[in-house]
Amino acid sequence: MIQNADYEAMVRESFARQKFMATLGAQLVHVAPGEVDIALEHRDDLTQQHGFVHAGVLGSILDSACGYAAYTLMPADGDVLSIEYKLNLLAPARGTRFVARGRVIRAGRTVTTCRAEAFADDGTAPIAILLASMMTLHDRSGIRG
Repeated sequence: MIQNADYEAMVRESFARQKFMATLGAQLVHVAPGEVDIALEHRDDLTQQHGFVHAGVLGSILDSACGYAAYTLMPADGDVLSIEYKLNLLAPARGTRFVARGRVIRAGRTVTTCRAEAFADDGTAPIAILLASMMTLHDRSGIRG
């Protein structure tokens, strides 16, 4: 249920302010009600000792994909914060490009439950899955720094 007709602009503006996503080189590639995809190109400085993209990097883009998927369903004065997530790593993160696909499972009044999957290159099988809970904030002024 869309509560804000300008949800896409709201998501894109917020994502543009996320310095950590910019540091990773993550890009917002899909925004729809209850859905957000974030892409990331492989970089050597994002890998762990075996040359795979670090699990923390994957977890970060998956968490953001879930958060922004939930954010698409917020009212204009609303916001979200992650309150919990569980990450399952299914395969090594090898590839040249990764996409985190966040989807809302259930949008509640207080908590929104989301799922995100990370895919490498061809996108045929997920390499990681994240299940997340997002807390709804009804007044954004309390979280602005």
